[in-house]
Amino acid sequence: MNILYVCHRFPFPPKRGGKIRPFNMIRHLSASGHQVTVCSLARSPEEAEEGRGIAPHCAAFEMAQVSDPVQTLRMVARLPLAKPSSMGYFYSASLRQRVRRLLSAQQWDLIFVHCSSVAQYVEQVRDVPKILDFGDMDSQKWLEYANYKPFPLSLGYRLEGNKMLAAEKRLARLFDLCTATTRAEWETLEGYGTGVATDWFPNGVDAEFFCPSGEPYDADTISFIGRMDYYPNQECMARFCEQIWPVLRSRRPNVKLLIIGADPSPEMRKLGDLPGVTVTGSVPDVRPFVRQSAVMVAPLNIARGTQNKILEAMAMGVPVVTSRVAAGGVDAESVKHFLVADTCEEYSAAILRILDDPAERQRLAVAGRQRMLSNHAWPHSMARLDEIIDRCIRNFSQSKGKLA
Repeated sequence: MNILYVCHRFPFPPKRGGKIRPFNMIRHLSASGHQVTVCSLARSPEEAEEGRGIAPHCAAFEMAQVSDPVQTLRMVARLPLAKPSSMGYFYSASLRQRVRRLLSAQQWDLIFVHCSSVAQYVEQVRDVPKILDFGDMDSQKWLEYANYKPFPLSLGYRLEGNKMLAAEKRLARLFDLCTATTRAEWETLEGYGTGVATDWFPNGVDAEFFCPSGEPYDADTISFIGRMDYYPNQECMARFCEQIWPVLRSRRPNVKLLIIGADPSPEMRKLGDLPGVTVTGSVPDVRPFVRQSAVMVAPLNIARGTQNKILEAMAMGVPVVTSRVAAGGVDAESVKHFLVADTCEEYSAAILRILDDPAERQRLAVAGRQRMLSNHAWPHSMARLDEIIDRCIRNFSQSKGKLA
């Protein structure tokens, strides 16, 4: 098939959540013999240069370079409008022209869009089967932000969330099939009542890359991984250090916390002043830091879809203690494969359970990795994707036949 693939972040190299899922889809579809043309945005010359490495994994690509100041102005310009500001952030006139040129120059068998913010580039197309992979339902994330941000930011996020909710419902009706990352996100999508076919397929993890090292771990080290310019990561680590860290230090005075992730804000860097806390900033490879830890924590209050940090740590054989909301995006069972907590007391007890008991740590390390191999391997996920694509094309053909 000749497939036009549109995504909101240029999907190479797959170093962050918004790039990992589309890259693995593109690589799989190309390896299956399809001709995939990728269309996306690059936000810096460095990202553009790195992004060209996708060439071996697709038939062709179109990359529109944009700058964050300009895209931010696009967001601001949409504040008084019904259109979501976040869709302005991912708009490029250059990319729109390139997509239109491709649509008129070639015959396409399928259009696949990852992320609702870039559905705007192909929403008008009617004669090609189209799939919109929402991944996460962004409207729900903005509405959740409103519960944590002070006024008037809370009002702004609530307005954006409601605008995005209306846009998601409208866009879903313009596609032939819509998907999400987890069952919970799919249930949200189904709840929109658009009448459009829906499904979901999970994120996977590269269990060969994220594998145990065999090196000894430090029984007094806890880790957290994630971009530290991302608000849900900032919020959860600020709360963790304020409420949970003192309890852990009182029980184990030598315990250490590694906060590993790019672009920490000044507030996040200040956490490094706390006894035992290190804020690394960007590192070439997160794996050595996580592997040396006894446990990886993911105490997120705001979590939509699948947290790749959890999949990666479990694949490396590092036990995970996570929030109930973040656990919902992982196909694993609490206690059996990882530990789930909600309150300060529950987090402290769960973390100390692993730190104080090497046998329990080993049990969770083995069980977690095995679960990743069986339920979050990319081939398993891509098999679901293949079925979804087949169903979309079959239903599109049948509907066209009826109209004829």
